[in-house]
Amino acid sequence: MKSSCLILLFLVFLANEVVAQEGNTQNAGMESSLPYYEIPPYPEAYTAGAVAARLADGLGFRYYWATEGLRPEDLRFRPNETARTAEETLAHIHGLSGIILNAARRAANASSGEKEELSFEQMRRQTLENIKEAADIFRASGDGDLAGYEVVFQRGENTSAYPFWNLINGPIADAIWHVGQVVSFRRCSGNPLNPKVSLFSGKLRE
Repeated sequence: MKSSCLILLFLVFLANEVVAQEGNTQNAGMESSLPYYEIPPYPEAYTAGAVAARLADGLGFRYYWATEGLRPEDLRFRPNETARTAEETLAHIHGLSGIILNAARRAANASSGEKEELSFEQMRRQTLENIKEAADIFRASGDGDLAGYEVVFQRGENTSAYPFWNLINGPIADAIWHVGQVVSFRRCSGNPLNPKVSLFSGKLRE
């Protein structure tokens, strides 16, 4: 009787291990489908497009790891009552990523007045994909003139356009700034950034 119980317990343990492994494999597959787990290899030539793309890549890599493994309590965290929560900050970064992508697509940022409701996972994926698409467009431009990638805002019949310089010191730099806030917030809520993340190499340390 005792040996039968031990065998049963072993089989239950084995089944749980198989389920856990399958779950981990599925989660790993979902994560690996997102861009910027690692920063892309740098090109040999220093072209205007490659430099612009590298700026976006640096943002994407930071964003990936700043948002990896965030819990509901991390998303709700705010340093004080007047500050944005981490999730509200991520929504702002999502909006900035749209402006960056529209500049790469040479499209205007039109105000529709309606905001799409996204889960954290959906917002994270869209933000990373926006940054990656913009970087790929800049990269493909080679040593072409970046002057064509303007930041354009359209409000009804009124349109205002700003040069590529404003994209760098505006949405790109602003997004990097806010990613740093998210890193600080998650540290305060007890879930710090993975210590193996190397922002210099754009990879995880061994």
